[in-house]
Amino acid sequence: MQLIWFLAIGATAGWLADLIMQGRGGSLLLNLLIGVVGAVIGGFLFSALGLSAHGLLGNLIMATSGAVVLLFLINLFKRR
Repeated sequence: MQLIWFLAIGATAGWLADLIMQGRGGSLLLNLLIGVVGAVIGGFLFSALGLSAHGLLGNLIMATSGAVVLLFLINLFKRR
């Protein structure tokens, strides 16, 4: 059951990050991948800053912020 929640949060976080970064709307699979990797990045960044995320909303915010950072880095390297 936790895997289903993790994937649902990842897909939602990827979709939200795509909206925030004004992307061109990726597929569900791409949003899921970006959200899951973003959750890992967000977890690392939150722990480095001494922050913690609790509950569904906290995990969604953490994953979305990590996905935004990931999309920013991807866009930064794509322009070069």
